[in-house]
Parts: sequence; C-alpha cells; structure tokens
Amino acid sequence: MDTFYYVVESIDGDYANLRRTDIESDDLKLVARALLPAEIDEGTKLKYEFLQYEIID
Repeated sequence: MDTFYYVVESIDGDYANLRRTDIESDDLKLVARALLPAEIDEGTKLKYEFLQYEIID
C-alpha cells in the first residue's frame, strides 16, 4: 500500500480540503470530515495509509 501525506488547508462544513505535502502539488483533495480524525483543524498534518487518515506531528 502507498502512503500519502497531507495538510488540512481549509474546513468547509462537513468537508475538508487537503493538500499533498510529499510531492509538489497545488491541487486540493476534498474529503468528507467523517473519514478524518475528529480532532483535525486547519494546518493539521495527516498521513493516509491503508485507507485511513492519521494525525502526525
């Protein structure tokens, strides 16, 4: 399985916009907040692996 790293750029209601940080990209990925850890906020760093998002430092 691949591992991807993101940062939460913005939160809009039930969705969050994530930007990849492990590659150069300005594209944002829209993800339902129900799929993300409840503690996220703008600027939170996430790791996506094995179909799950996890907060990292």
